[in-house]
Amino acid sequence: MTDTTLRNPSLEELDRQTVLHPFTPLETYASGALGDPRIVTGGKGIRIRDRKGRELIDGFAGLYCVNIGYGRDEVAEAIYAQAKKLAYYHTYAAHSTEALIRLSDRLVRMAPGTPAKVFYGLSGSDANETQVKLVWYYNNILGRPQKKKIISRERGYHGSSVMSGGLTGLSFYHAAFDLPFGPIRHTGAPHHYWGAEPGESEEDFSARRARELEAMILEEGPDTVAAFIGEPVLGTGGIIPPPKGYWPAIQAVLKKYDVLLIADEVVTGFGRTGEMFGCTTYGIEPDLVTLAKGLTSAYVPMSAVIVGEKVCSVLEQATDKLGAFSHGYTYSGHPLGAAAANAVLDIVEREDLPGNAARTGAHFQQCLRETFADHPLVGEVRGVGLMAALEFVADRGKKQRFDPALKIGARVSAAALEQGLIARAMPHGDILGFSPPLVVTPAECEEIVAIARRAVDKVTDELRREGHELLLTAPAI
Repeated sequence: MTDTTLRNPSLEELDRQTVLHPFTPLETYASGALGDPRIVTGGKGIRIRDRKGRELIDGFAGLYCVNIGYGRDEVAEAIYAQAKKLAYYHTYAAHSTEALIRLSDRLVRMAPGTPAKVFYGLSGSDANETQVKLVWYYNNILGRPQKKKIISRERGYHGSSVMSGGLTGLSFYHAAFDLPFGPIRHTGAPHHYWGAEPGESEEDFSARRARELEAMILEEGPDTVAAFIGEPVLGTGGIIPPPKGYWPAIQAVLKKYDVLLIADEVVTGFGRTGEMFGCTTYGIEPDLVTLAKGLTSAYVPMSAVIVGEKVCSVLEQATDKLGAFSHGYTYSGHPLGAAAANAVLDIVEREDLPGNAARTGAHFQQCLRETFADHPLVGEVRGVGLMAALEFVADRGKKQRFDPALKIGARVSAAALEQGLIARAMPHGDILGFSPPLVVTPAECEEIVAIARRAVDKVTDELRREGHELLLTAPAI
C-alpha cells in the first residue's frame, strides 16, 4: 500500500479498515484477499446498482425483505413527513404516536391466530428474544416456573442474538459463541427429501416427525416444555416448504401438552407464500407471531411480536403483583418505523402483492421445475409462492451429496452473479435460493430462471472438466 493510499484511502479500503461485516471471513476480507466490497448506491424495482455502475437483478430481495421493490418514493415520503412532524419519541409508560396506533390496529386486524396486542423491536432476532421472555413471563405468572423449555427445529432460523441464535438450528451459528444457551431443544427438520425413510410418503414422514416431537416432550417432561417455535416455511435452513400433513400433526401434539406455538413469520409474512401470512397457507393457529422484514420492506428497521389473546390476558393478570411490564427497547415502536410500515402495507394491499406472489409465483415455480427437472446436477426443485430453491447432488439416482469442499452452491451463486443475478448460496448444503421482490413480473421470473440455468450449466461443465463425469450422468429419479 502506497503512502498516498494510506493518506487518502478509497471507500473500499475504508470499509475494509473500519467495518466488521456479518458472515464474512474477517481476516481474508481485511487483508484484501477477498476483493473489494460491493458498495450499493441505488435500486429500482427488482434491481440494484453499485458504485462501479453495474446493475444486478436482486433475486433474493436483499435478505428476503425488500418485498415492495427498491425505490418506492411513497415510503420515503412517509418517512420524511413523519420525521418533520416527530422523528422520535419512546413508548414507555403509555406514550404513543398516531402512526404507531394506526399500525397496531391494522396488524391486530390482519394477523393470524387470535391477536390481541403488538410489541415492537427492530429486528427478527430481537423479536424472537422477546418471544422467549414472554413465554417465561407467562409461565411464571401462571405459577409454572419449571415450564420454560423451548423446542425449535434443526435447520430452523430464528436470529443470531443469544436466545434467538440458540433457537436457530444451524450449527455454524453456535460455533465459538457458547450457543445454544439456556433451555433450548431441537427436533428434526421437516425436509422429506433428505429426512424420509425409503418409501415413506410425505404424510407418513410428517406423522413420524410429530411422534418424535411428542417423544421429546415426554422425555423432557411436559411440565417443563413451554413453547415450540417454527417458520411456516424453513428459510435460511434451505427454503423448505413443509411436507403434507406436517403442521396439523405438529399442532395436535402441542395442544395435547399445552405447549405454546410461536410462528416465526419474519420471512413469510406479508405475502411471500402467496397469502398474507404463511400461517394462512398452512393452517397454522399460533399463540404468538414474529414479524419483521416485510413489515417495512426493510426501508427502515422494525419488528413486531403479535401477542395472542391467550397470552395477553395472562400478562395483564400480573399487574397487581408485578406492576409494570418490565421489557422494552429505546426504539420500540419508533415513529419512523411505524410510518414506513403503514406506507408499505398500503402498497402491499393496494397492489395485492400476496396475489402477485401466488400468480407470478406459480409461474416461477413451474419455470424452475420445467427447466431443472431433468438436470443432472439438480436433485430437488422446491418452493412456494415467491420463494424457491435448487438442491444440487452428485448422483441423483443415489441421492448422493457432493464433497462439501467443492462448494457447489457457492460456485453456482458466483456464476449467476457474473451474469447479473443475485441468488443466494444457502448455508446448509449445496443449495441455491431465490426470494425476489413481490413486485417481480412473469417476464422477470423467466429472466431469473434463464440466468440460473446458464449458471448451473457453467458449473456442470466445470465439474465434468474436473473429472466428475460419471456422477453427473447417473440416472435421474
